Amino acid sequence: MSAIFNFQSLLTVILLLICTCAYIRALAPSILDKNKSGILGIFWKCARIGERKSPYVAICCVVMAFSILFAE
Repeated sequence: MSAIFNFQSLLTVILLLICTCAYIRALAPSILDKNKSGILGIFWKCARIGERKSPYVAICCVVMAFSILFAE
């Protein structure tokens, strides 16, 4: 089933996107900082969410991991 039609898979993809963008911005900030607007600005916004809300994102990742491992 596609991640678009399964809500749990959609949340997993969004969490992975946020974590990946924050990690890339920590390693090479110039990649995401030059694209603050437009369609590529989504990645910059995800990186900002990952940086500013990192405790909440980490908790969501742990909860999602437990739900994937033990709930299914």
